[in-house]
Amino acid sequence: MKIYILTLFPHLFEPFFKDNLIGNSIEEGYLDIEIMNFRDFSQDKHRKVDDVPYGGGGGMVLKPEPIWLAYQSIPEDTRKKAQVIIPSPRGKLFRQQMAMDYSEKENLIVVCGQYKGIDQRIPVLLNAEEISIGDYVLTGGELPALIILNAILRFVPGVLGDIGSALNDSFTESPELLGHPSYTRPKEFQGLKVPEILFSGNHKAIDDWRREQALETTRKNRPDLDNK
Repeated sequence: MKIYILTLFPHLFEPFFKDNLIGNSIEEGYLDIEIMNFRDFSQDKHRKVDDVPYGGGGGMVLKPEPIWLAYQSIPEDTRKKAQVIIPSPRGKLFRQQMAMDYSEKENLIVVCGQYKGIDQRIPVLLNAEEISIGDYVLTGGELPALIILNAILRFVPGVLGDIGSALNDSFTESPELLGHPSYTRPKEFQGLKVPEILFSGNHKAIDDWRREQALETTRKNRPDLDNK
């Protein structure tokens, strides 16, 4: 998978793509990530990328020209096949199924906004999907972009050693459920014991127990997901 990230702060992404599973996947050739500073495409002598909003109001809006020129610098055949994503509190809520769907794309282009947002002509021209990670506002699109990309890339073949691990995560099953509790050694810790069912060797009983635990957790913590 080839990914382009358009941002004013490339340094925020670089550590993330070096020292974890994502970094290993880049080294092994499963991922190719290019980070572009769209300030480099500003035609203003001061490299300005924002301006006051038409109609008045507080804040500054990112100008369309630098982002458009950065986007146009990406090879045309890549642009034609790419899914463009803009993290934005105005977007549709990001869900696990969306991460799975995006992971099947050959190319992704992620545009990170700042300030009061991006001139609306950019998402229109780029045919972008605006994606929200929750009902709150951050200072820029970089952290949401990292969250979205992390969720997507876990499903790209070769990134995780065991893709089955991702397929058993919260929100992956249908209907959506939170994950079941997990345990490992020691068998007892601080007076708390691992449930005996996990030592039974009865895989059907263990699967049933895990599903019931997932249902119970979902009802308790996310009743909006419980559609049984």
